[in-house]
Amino acid sequence: MNLRNVTFFIALCFFVYGSSILESGCATIGTPTGGPRDSIPPVLLDANPPNGSLHFNENRITLTYDEYVQLVKLQDNLLVSPTPKIIPNVDFKLKTVTIKIRDTLEPNTTYRFDFGNSIADNNEGNAIKHYSYIFSTGSYIDSLQFSGNVQLAETGKKDSTLLVFLYKDLDDSAVLKHKPRYISHLDSLGNFTFHNLPGGTYNVYALKDEGGQRIYNHPDELFAFSDSTVKVSDSTKPVQLFAYAEEKEKPKTSSATNSKEKKLKYTASLQNEKQDLLTPLTIEFNNKLKNFDSTKILLTDTLFKPYNAALITIDTTGKKITVNNKWIDNSDYRLIIAKDFATDTSGIALLKSDTIHFQTQKESDYGSIAIEFKNLEKFTNPVLQFVLNNEVVNSYPLTSPKWSIKLFKPGDYELRILED
Repeated sequence: MNLRNVTFFIALCFFVYGSSILESGCATIGTPTGGPRDSIPPVLLDANPPNGSLHFNENRITLTYDEYVQLVKLQDNLLVSPTPKIIPNVDFKLKTVTIKIRDTLEPNTTYRFDFGNSIADNNEGNAIKHYSYIFSTGSYIDSLQFSGNVQLAETGKKDSTLLVFLYKDLDDSAVLKHKPRYISHLDSLGNFTFHNLPGGTYNVYALKDEGGQRIYNHPDELFAFSDSTVKVSDSTKPVQLFAYAEEKEKPKTSSATNSKEKKLKYTASLQNEKQDLLTPLTIEFNNKLKNFDSTKILLTDTLFKPYNAALITIDTTGKKITVNNKWIDNSDYRLIIAKDFATDTSGIALLKSDTIHFQTQKESDYGSIAIEFKNLEKFTNPVLQFVLNNEVVNSYPLTSPKWSIKLFKPGDYELRILED
């Protein structure tokens, strides 16, 4: 089967409908609503020194707004370029935000403070979008830009938590040794843009900096790099980066760990003692079983009345038992496992007979789907696939442009059409 180059990305929203009863009666006394909600972010009234100042030699910057403000997730939002050795101290009080510069400023250099969405009003949290404060210690402000995009190499998707680094030091080991010269965030589409750059040649990297050290020191972190250096000028073209992570090294196990456990144990596929209505119940054992007798595993109701239609099988690995049954929603069940239902390959059995108590989920926990496809006739034997976390969780052959299903597990799925 070939996967057509047509992939539909659909976020499926499931709605549970309930009935509502409209009641009529006497008028009631209510409290005033207080007027419409404030949705306007703070307005900057004054910046001292002014934004865009030249020959800057101050160590304190004050931003004054028209209302009380707060700083939200400043550490995640604030980027200072070029990266200082000592991070400035940024604080707020009433209607002002204060920046205290604690590092020696470089001569003839343009500095940029990107606050992201961290400055917001104190009452409703309305944020000023992408506010930047810029100054130069020289006679002009650098104005070059450099942009690009980052994708995850394995899936082609985006991860806006990655950071993009620019290094003036072109040594390949620089990203392992010290912080970058310039840093940029990614937007939701994986795009980045550096502003107010001086001309020059740079190495470009992208990194999921989970430790916050601005250094690539964990090989299992997502990482991307440009195959060649980038010369920033008026005509620099955007670059495309692909992020990947090295496979984590599997921990070494001793011979004692590798030996089979002396007890026969199992885990059930229940979640919070609840059974999914749409899937079978599975029981997975720590060791391979032999002498398996399915008649010694019994599915019953709370009065121990057996469900004779339940089908109990074991897979080819000899470790997983599957209980297939037509589940009744919001019902109690018991799975009784006799002590001698099987032994493992070492002849070890359960220490005692066991009973698993569980309840099925309600139908109201699920959603229903109805989809109408256009131009479906262009596909040969199409199959609708639901993909969750890069794994196909459901497949349905399509025989009509209209497709629906009564019960479906809620979630955000990627939809694909597979052509046979």
